[in-house]
Amino acid sequence: MFEEEIKVYEETLNEYRNKFALRMNETDLEEYNEILFSAHSCAIEGNSFSVDDTRELKEKGLALVPKGKSLYEAFEILGHFKAYEYLFGQKDAPLTEDLLKATHRILTEHTLPFKCPGAVPGEYTDTDMCAGDTVFGDHEQLIARIPALLSSTQQAMDSANVHPMVLAARFHGYFEYLHPFRDGNGRIGRLFSNFILHKSGHPIVIIRNENKGEYISALRSIRTENTDEYLIAFFFRTAIERMKQELKDKKKGTALKSFLF
Repeated sequence: MFEEEIKVYEETLNEYRNKFALRMNETDLEEYNEILFSAHSCAIEGNSFSVDDTRELKEKGLALVPKGKSLYEAFEILGHFKAYEYLFGQKDAPLTEDLLKATHRILTEHTLPFKCPGAVPGEYTDTDMCAGDTVFGDHEQLIARIPALLSSTQQAMDSANVHPMVLAARFHGYFEYLHPFRDGNGRIGRLFSNFILHKSGHPIVIIRNENKGEYISALRSIRTENTDEYLIAFFFRTAIERMKQELKDKKKGTALKSFLF
């Protein structure tokens, strides 16, 4: 299954690496990814910062919060920056509960106490959960499955028998099903899915806010149809479309006519 998606992805990835990624300054490319990913991942959860707003916050910090934006939203973005930099700086670290909790603490330390009084950043929920139209199961039983999810994913990465994109998507779908934290499950789930790709040497997948409906529908199918094939296909499609678009943008930039007299 997914042989065709893997074939197209690998072909696109080869071109993307040679014509885009490897020709970029590594630091600049990393910051570009961090800003784009942070903006869209937080936007999926309701944050109103645009990509340009997010870039300004990255460059100037709280000294210049864009007009009409709240400090809460700013701290949410800043927390995502810190969590991204912490997690992606642990490339050789295995997937463990300690790493998961430490990343969640950094991600939510300035927002969770305000949004969910009594909840502790970096600690699992102590109550059953619901979100949108989804009612999750017994939180203690779901949390008890987290160690197995992390260890089995790490084992699959070590064995290299599963394509990293398939593994990242499957991890994400199951993690969101377990929903172990009071808040931040979507953001940290996307962080860890991309960490899996990063550890495997693949570009991160940025789920754009405008594709939120399709993304949520793919996640929902895990519950309604007992399959993650829609989510895996969505991950492949999202990754391929992004790489093709960036290659297209670069080609357009190179072909830009001079306006000099």
